[in-house]
Amino acid sequence: MDNEYRLLSDLNMEPSIIKTIKGNLRGQALLPEDSGYEKARTIWNAMINHRPGLIIRCAGVADVIEAVNFARTQKILVSVKGGGHNVSGNAVSEGGLMIDLSLMRSVYVDPSAKIARAEGGATWKDYDRETQVFGLASTGGAVSRTGVAGLTLGGGWGWLAGKHGLACDNLLSIDIVTWDGKVVTANANQNSDLFWGVRGGGGNFGIATSFEFAVHPVREVLAGTLFFKLDVAREVLVFYDNFTRTCPDELVSLIAFLNVDGEILIGITVCYCGDLKKGEEFLHPLKNFGDPVINTIQETSYIEFQQSVDHVFPEGYQNYWKSSFVRNLDIGAIDTILDFVSRTPTPESVVLIEQVGNGVRRVGVEEMAFNHRDARYSLLICGMSPKIDDKHIIYSWSQKFWKSMESFTESAVYMNYLGEFQDEGEDRIKSSYGANKYARLIKLKNKFDPSNMFCLNQNIKPHNS
Repeated sequence: MDNEYRLLSDLNMEPSIIKTIKGNLRGQALLPEDSGYEKARTIWNAMINHRPGLIIRCAGVADVIEAVNFARTQKILVSVKGGGHNVSGNAVSEGGLMIDLSLMRSVYVDPSAKIARAEGGATWKDYDRETQVFGLASTGGAVSRTGVAGLTLGGGWGWLAGKHGLACDNLLSIDIVTWDGKVVTANANQNSDLFWGVRGGGGNFGIATSFEFAVHPVREVLAGTLFFKLDVAREVLVFYDNFTRTCPDELVSLIAFLNVDGEILIGITVCYCGDLKKGEEFLHPLKNFGDPVINTIQETSYIEFQQSVDHVFPEGYQNYWKSSFVRNLDIGAIDTILDFVSRTPTPESVVLIEQVGNGVRRVGVEEMAFNHRDARYSLLICGMSPKIDDKHIIYSWSQKFWKSMESFTESAVYMNYLGEFQDEGEDRIKSSYGANKYARLIKLKNKFDPSNMFCLNQNIKPHNS
């Protein structure tokens, strides 16, 4: 069947119904004419300019339940906003109901049990601020403004992935409001099938309101970037591909092509989380390679490094991204990458090659929905510009770059880097999970969201929808 949920403008809703929902909330219900609506609907990616028919800003789980029950009863199309940092812009529905959790940002840490709990609207900056009080952390987004919810549900790569795996690998328990307005707890002992699915299956099964993570001792790291001139980029990439083959668990790294003071440079960014003396010994060959023009590698606090690349991805830019997992950095792949880097359309555009990390591969591939743990790298092509008129050129460059890399990449992609469903298509989602996992996820969708209320995501459709 077609999705039964509709836009508010199609429902001819009586004003008294809106008045009732406003009165039932501890948070806010904002119509387009209300103060605060414009700020609430605006997300990090300025290419997304959707206008919801109604925004419910939840102050707690009871508000989330109220919003879900309202949407189900009135048959309203729903989107869900946590941190609002996903490039696809699925958080903001055009003409539907946006359920906004950004007021729900509390984080509680139990240092003796080494557990942290975060609400569904928290960002990794919120999370790290509280966990680092106790010298603890778990893998979070490399950009601190990223939401805890979206990153974790899609997998969750970050600077600690080599030692501690993905964010979803550290998830111990989760609370979800399902389409019928019920709160479901999922962990290894309760609703274990759902727990399997939410760790990589995205927001398909409901609205995640609480996350419980295992946290680990982390305070000082050895981290930073070595930047080289672009004319030695081929040598840098060959060195890097060999360097990452013998990385210890404590190290995660990436390649970044960035415009620095008007010149595109290639950088090797590293984060070593472990004994810093051993880190210096391991990084010695890297720090002595070639002739870097900038070297920022030093001992620093984890929380400072965790926020060090935020400026590269500022709010308010036009963003169009494409991504795939990369098998190896062979010469053909390197030459294709360098060709498109040389034709970067705007100074703000970025290309990243992220090392997946040893800790990701330690987890069994069948333990959860997240797939492709054997990948070595993830290629991320970020077309970006502060100018709205540039959106067509960054789109064209990103698309051509990505397509030219197809012979060197997997058909799969890290789910958090996927764009809008209409742009990516259902086949890309299927290939990212594989046939067996995708079939299992459909069964979970049938069980926990049979009407596909939660469809504005990397959508796994229930049978007969």
